[in-house]
Amino acid sequence: MSEQTATSLTANKANANSLLRRDVRFLGNILGEVLVHQGGEELLEIVEKIREMSKSLRAEYIPELYDEFKSTIASLSPDIRHQVIRAFALYFQLVNIAEQNHRIRRKRDYERSAGEGAQPGSIEDAVKVLKERNIAIEDVKDMLNGISLELVMTAHPTEATRRAVLDIHKRIASDVMELDDPTLTHREREKLREKLLNEVFTLWQTDELRGRKPTVIDEVRNGLFFFDETLFEALPNVYEELERCLAKYYPDENWHVPSYLRFGSWIGGDRDGNPSVKAKVTWETLTLHRALALDKYSEALQELMGLLSFSTNIVEVSPELVESIRADRENVELNCVDIWRNEQEPYRIKVGYILQKLANTREGAVNRYENPEGLIEDLKIIDRSLRHHFADYAADTHIRKLVRQVELFGFHMSKLDIRQHSQEHENAMTEVLQKMHIVDNYAALEEDAKVELLAKLLNDPRPLTSGHLEYSESTRECLDVYATVYRAQKEFGINCISSYLISMTEAASDMLEVMVFAKEVGLFRKEADGTVRCTLQSVPLFETIDDLHAAPGIMKKLFELPIYREAVSAMGEVHEIMLGYSDSNKDGGVVTANWELRVALNDITASAGEFGVKLKFFHGRGGALGRGGMPLNRSILAQPPHTIGGGIKITEQGEVLSSRYGLHDIAYRSLEQATWALITAARLAKYPEQMPKVETDWDDIARTISETALNKYQDLIFRDPDFMTFFKESTPLAEVGELNIGSRPSKRKNSDRFEDLRAIPWVFAWTQSRYLLPAWYASGYAIEQFVQGDNGRMQKLRDMYTRFPFFRSLIDNLQMALAKADLLIAREYAGMIKDGTIRDRIFGQIEEEYARTLRLILDITGQSEILDNVPVIQESIRLRNPYVDPLSYLQVQLLTELRSIPDDSSDAELLREVLLTINGIAAGLRNTG
Repeated sequence: MSEQTATSLTANKANANSLLRRDVRFLGNILGEVLVHQGGEELLEIVEKIREMSKSLRAEYIPELYDEFKSTIASLSPDIRHQVIRAFALYFQLVNIAEQNHRIRRKRDYERSAGEGAQPGSIEDAVKVLKERNIAIEDVKDMLNGISLELVMTAHPTEATRRAVLDIHKRIASDVMELDDPTLTHREREKLREKLLNEVFTLWQTDELRGRKPTVIDEVRNGLFFFDETLFEALPNVYEELERCLAKYYPDENWHVPSYLRFGSWIGGDRDGNPSVKAKVTWETLTLHRALALDKYSEALQELMGLLSFSTNIVEVSPELVESIRADRENVELNCVDIWRNEQEPYRIKVGYILQKLANTREGAVNRYENPEGLIEDLKIIDRSLRHHFADYAADTHIRKLVRQVELFGFHMSKLDIRQHSQEHENAMTEVLQKMHIVDNYAALEEDAKVELLAKLLNDPRPLTSGHLEYSESTRECLDVYATVYRAQKEFGINCISSYLISMTEAASDMLEVMVFAKEVGLFRKEADGTVRCTLQSVPLFETIDDLHAAPGIMKKLFELPIYREAVSAMGEVHEIMLGYSDSNKDGGVVTANWELRVALNDITASAGEFGVKLKFFHGRGGALGRGGMPLNRSILAQPPHTIGGGIKITEQGEVLSSRYGLHDIAYRSLEQATWALITAARLAKYPEQMPKVETDWDDIARTISETALNKYQDLIFRDPDFMTFFKESTPLAEVGELNIGSRPSKRKNSDRFEDLRAIPWVFAWTQSRYLLPAWYASGYAIEQFVQGDNGRMQKLRDMYTRFPFFRSLIDNLQMALAKADLLIAREYAGMIKDGTIRDRIFGQIEEEYARTLRLILDITGQSEILDNVPVIQESIRLRNPYVDPLSYLQVQLLTELRSIPDDSSDAELLREVLLTINGIAAGLRNTG
């Protein structure tokens, strides 16, 4: 980079930051006007007084000011308090919008200033590095053929923002971005301000809370919103950019990269712990997916019809196009679109027939597309004809993109995964086998006996179920799911569903049970000649620390079974395996979960390698730090490069969906960074000598730290008899369950046991109360026990932070957690604990561990403050904290009042205020889910 360019970039960065401050100030002033209009000057003055005191306390802790601050909050009348909560919560919504817009602005500023230069983390940066390292074109093609990323939307209940509110956010974001337009006149700016004022008024008068829990189909529609609004356009744009960069640096190849980046979904397929997800709901989900796909193609084709006005009076179209139109006229009756009357405009005539065939596909009528390949072929006929008369630009701009969209989204929009708990399959198998008099009590068999029996049943072509037998409701539903999958593959294409995930996989039999049920409906079958056909794969979900330890042995046992190994061959020699970040973190703590996941990745890969099987690892990351959450590109590069050969899947859930994919430009940038990370990881896997040198003892050190951290973590979480009392009384756990943010219950069973609590509310509650305990606890103690005051050992950790990607990622995640935690405020939450002895003892441990972790992280990184390595995030947290703090103090006060109400009484308004603070804190801290 030239000195001039660097200077220009620095100047633009400073200017961009001033524009962010301008936007925040501008939106803050508008909010102030709304507050005055809705609550009078008194409301604005109270909000400003609380804000100023909070800012002053963050700058310098003064006990007298602290007491005044708490007293001011405690003295608010219920009416004013309600509005103060909403004011701070709404402020964060506006700040989040300004920051998202600023990300887009920074990218554009960089591209303007850098000229021909490649932005770090961009697709061009990745391809440029390949060229600079003299990587041959054939090796580049091999890498592109080997990379695969599927981003899977889940319906986990952590998105606290309503769809109606998200729609307003999008309109505000669009309007604020217009402020950057230097051609706006004074009057246009005034009108824009009036429009924004109206939008903020609307936001203030829109209920942030859902009046009811969403249904599963509501959640399906919410997920499809992102395909409709951004992904249908953003995803093919990423492919287009990759092909542009490849053509620039490797011009001798006519590039059409394989479909390496796709989206999937669990919404409507994940029935683990959610009794609302029935087979009929899964079918309705698939029909909604197809309807959107066909709608998007129809919209694109309608636009195409207006653009392809080429006339045979001027150009000569291909004979192939003429023949295809003749065939369409013979076979396809136009009744959904008007016949194009101008015979000299054949492309418009052809598009009319394509639209009719799509309509027939929707209705299941004759002369429809049997599969997406038929639509692609029709589009390619148009493409070839356009190039025939040198209209290459039209072909590249319009047709090529639509072809890519059909390749990516098919007739099913996104692949749907099925998920169910392993116990449900065992229960159903026990009943089915008992009714067929095969075995009286399958569940009571030893594991080896189960595996032997299930393998025998897979080899036996005879059915196990009968329409003449009565089954329990749960078993009937279990069997119906497989019938639905078979029907779906016939109706929507084989790619609509191909993975069946098994929660709490603890043995090989858990996976074989799914295969036996698949055989019942034809998803698995062994032909008379011995050939195995399989279109649905059992996917284990290894969640707890014990499950991760057992995983390599379980997979080896399965691969040793000839019938199972043949099923893997039928699925392209690739086996999918899911690793759970949430439950492993809840089970063993952040350090141990990260280490054990790394070990499992390596060991399972080695086990599969013995049998020539490639693995596609599915990383079940949440949005929160305590559930494996991190930026998408970092989560890809955090994997050992040799473990990505069969592809990667990663969950996208909660507020991550709206923050990453709510706006087109941010969706594009996220997917571009993911592509950069994939290509970079593929390069390092192919050329391991280009990786930083890792010392042989670093894994041993990490293992030692992990073992110590596990004991420290479990001493508190599992072995301290008072811990659950501390957790439940000092966090809003019970109240989080009252938020209508998901169709799924917060517990797997109606139980107060820690084991039955889902990982999501566990992390959410700790984040709300500002402890963020699952994201850092026990790490400092474990590091201290390793160092033991030895400077040589501390230097070893500093070297690991510099050159060991796994360790650096771990330490940086700990930094983020420590920066967002606040034990001064957490102490207020601890004050709600009735037993002062329990409170003081456990909070004292947590406080001591926080201080220890903070000191050691700074020593390892050599920083003077946490997050000095990422000043943008550091500054964002610093600016947000004074605004989050009042909501936290208000939440403690409200929880105290709410919990003082007798059990046989209730206060709906008080609960509503608590829920508003939960929403506000979630918006303020961002990655809470």
